[in-house]
Amino acid sequence: MNSRLTRRHFIKGVIYSSAAATSGAGFYLANAASNRQPGAVERLIAINVNGRTRRVDVQPQETLAHTLRNRLNLTGTKVSCNRGECGSCTVLIDDTAIYSCSILTQQVKGKEITTVEGLRAADGSLHPVQQAFIEELSPQCGFCTPGQVMSAVALLRANPNPTREQARLGLSGNLCRCGAYDHYLNGVMRAAELIS
Repeated sequence: MNSRLTRRHFIKGVIYSSAAATSGAGFYLANAASNRQPGAVERLIAINVNGRTRRVDVQPQETLAHTLRNRLNLTGTKVSCNRGECGSCTVLIDDTAIYSCSILTQQVKGKEITTVEGLRAADGSLHPVQQAFIEELSPQCGFCTPGQVMSAVALLRANPNPTREQARLGLSGNLCRCGAYDHYLNGVMRAAELIS
């Protein structure tokens, strides 16, 4: 018998070891759920993002912003300060604007999460807020824009016909490095007209 390792034997070995590792991982994950200690945090969870249920493996201390950007590749959610001050990571959780850097992914199980990517209509058209922001030339550098959009959408869902002062209050949790606040307010007021 020839003990030399051939290319064919090597490839077969890789395939067999991959299959064994995969089946072992499935066995491990199936048993991990049943053997979990009381109070332990589940790692493989299902979350509803933009109308789709997504299964993701998350760390117990992982923020929703990290999960959205790094595990689900939804990079429209920006992370700037990463401590709940700037609003660039704002998403909707059950139609409420929330800083995704300040909430753990484990806390959103069973809730509906909407990111800026989820606002587009099925035919590809933009949400009225996005369209109004374009028409009003609201974005400057654009880094805060996804958070501004999500805050404006939450505001208009709660109050479809806000005053300018109500719109200012609705966007007050979003910092704009470029100081384009009035442009964003103009966009919210235009979006309110488009929606009504």
